[in-house]
Amino acid sequence: MRPFRALVFLLTASAIAAGGYWWTIRPVDVWVATPYQGRAAEVVYATAVVEPVRWAKVTSVIRERIITLCGCEGMEVKKGDQLAELDSGDARATLAELEARQVLARSERERAERLLQRRVVSQQVYDKAQSELIQINALIAAQKERLRDYSILAPMDGVVLRQDGSVGEVAEPGDILFWIGQPQPLQLIAEVNEEDIPKVKIGHKALIRADAFPDEDLTAEVSRITPKGDPVLKNYRVYLDLPSETLLRIGMTAEINIVTVEKQDALLLPQAAFDGSKVQTLDGQNRISLITVKTGIRGTRAIEVLDGVDSDTAVVVPFQADLGEGQKVRPRTGDGP
Repeated sequence: MRPFRALVFLLTASAIAAGGYWWTIRPVDVWVATPYQGRAAEVVYATAVVEPVRWAKVTSVIRERIITLCGCEGMEVKKGDQLAELDSGDARATLAELEARQVLARSERERAERLLQRRVVSQQVYDKAQSELIQINALIAAQKERLRDYSILAPMDGVVLRQDGSVGEVAEPGDILFWIGQPQPLQLIAEVNEEDIPKVKIGHKALIRADAFPDEDLTAEVSRITPKGDPVLKNYRVYLDLPSETLLRIGMTAEINIVTVEKQDALLLPQAAFDGSKVQTLDGQNRISLITVKTGIRGTRAIEVLDGVDSDTAVVVPFQADLGEGQKVRPRTGDGP
């Protein structure tokens, strides 16, 4: 009885060992694909804001309380139209005081002139009275010019795109009270990384993705590139013209891909198939070969293959670093895992 049990144990152990050996050497399932013909495009990514081509920010140059606002947001205005008025009470009081001094100085000058003609006073007395009158006239002219700052005027013809501030608030110098511009044409202003800016040229097309219009094919064209970049943010400003019928609105943000290189009939492989410039291919016995290929345009989803594989080569997708050279695998095709 004991020899029989020993035999059964040995047979069971052998079966387990054989199963384990088969499990360790059995071919691994891999997904494969062949290179395909398609459109290859190299793009530069950036974020952008929609703005009018012609527009202006209207600010106050003095610190004073707002007493009137036009309430004209969304309305058309002409250059010189009053948009807001600041409290000029103190400034007008100063002007009134200067004008009173002007009356007195003019009277003193006229009196000195009469006395000079009668030779009662010297030329020096008359010159002093004349100088004081000139100084006061200059102060009045400056004060009248300063009073212009209390009226906020439209700097151009256009539409009031936005109005900020409220009556009673204090306008600070530099605070934007109004945005005025032409609704058409519109442009995108993008910030492009300094590493990518050498690739971008005037005339390049850009594909736009906007959250407000996720299913729309929106485009723009590079029109200007700022010659000086921002050394802190390390980017350059790029201006892109939008078509007149664009759906985008002023102030919207968008993600753009500027197409810098494009080829219609390129041999492509999915980006996931690559480890740098290396890919894993299968030979006639479904064994792994690691090869280095020459690549061209590197897009966001696919990479152009210039040399190293052809349209019949089976390539492992995605690249699996744990597969060794010569390892036998079992290829599978389809959409992949």
